[in-house]
Amino acid sequence: MTKTSWGERLFDGINVLVMLILIVITLYPMLYILFSSLSEGNRLISHTGLLLWPQGFSLEGYKAVLSNPTIMNGFKNTLFVLIVGLAINMTLTSLGAYFLSREGVLLQKPIMFFIVFTMFFQGGLVPFFLIVKSYGLLNSLWALILPTAMSTFNLIIMRTYFMAIPKEIEESAFLDGAGHFTILFRIFLPLSMPVVAVLILYYGVGHWNSWFNAMIFLRDQDLFPIQLVVRNIILENDSANMIGTTTLVQSRDVAETLKYAAIIVTTAPILMLYPFLQKYFVKGVMVGALKG
Repeated sequence: MTKTSWGERLFDGINVLVMLILIVITLYPMLYILFSSLSEGNRLISHTGLLLWPQGFSLEGYKAVLSNPTIMNGFKNTLFVLIVGLAINMTLTSLGAYFLSREGVLLQKPIMFFIVFTMFFQGGLVPFFLIVKSYGLLNSLWALILPTAMSTFNLIIMRTYFMAIPKEIEESAFLDGAGHFTILFRIFLPLSMPVVAVLILYYGVGHWNSWFNAMIFLRDQDLFPIQLVVRNIILENDSANMIGTTTLVQSRDVAETLKYAAIIVTTAPILMLYPFLQKYFVKGVMVGALKG
């Protein structure tokens, strides 16, 4: 058994203390929102200081969220953007990464240069808006999908992973009569599940949390994604108007917990998705970290 010195024990103790402080700082805001969503509205409004447990117990905020047509419609719009957007994102990223990872492709380097160039220099918000408008995408859910159909950063990650796959596998597939699409979808992608899972998580979280583009491009409230709906509830303080309660006091109490319940409901799906992708995430996020 190796004997540790006093300095090593002190160093380990400081590390543990720092990590515990970071855990508390990170975890407390989440617990605050959870406890607030489960509290009684009148007691939550009158409470001051740290919130270490729910003030009473009430599910009225969750009932208001799940019964509100505006919020449910926001979920429907977000699911459409998420499903369709993910399909387009992964298809274009896979095709682009495969093309840019092959050797001897015509104009490969100039194309890669212009792709990387967009990471450092962009036109800005006004040209972006004018482009979306010129294509007739304003006030359409496609404005949340097509302008962000492919991320340069994610493309480079997948390209790096494809370049690490042994060339002998590709050559063997060509000798067996396989074409490029067969090699990509039946060989490269199955071998690249760690990076595929990471990109699904990156793209999925991006679509789920997106609200800025919706605020710019959408005017019809029936098209608002859930994050924009929640933003309006929190910042514009219009949650009381979205609840069909009979008295002003009751409406105010439920509106207070509705804000926190809406945050929990919109955050929970992503939090539940992560454990299923975690085993791939650690592998995929290290792509390109080591060279040899």
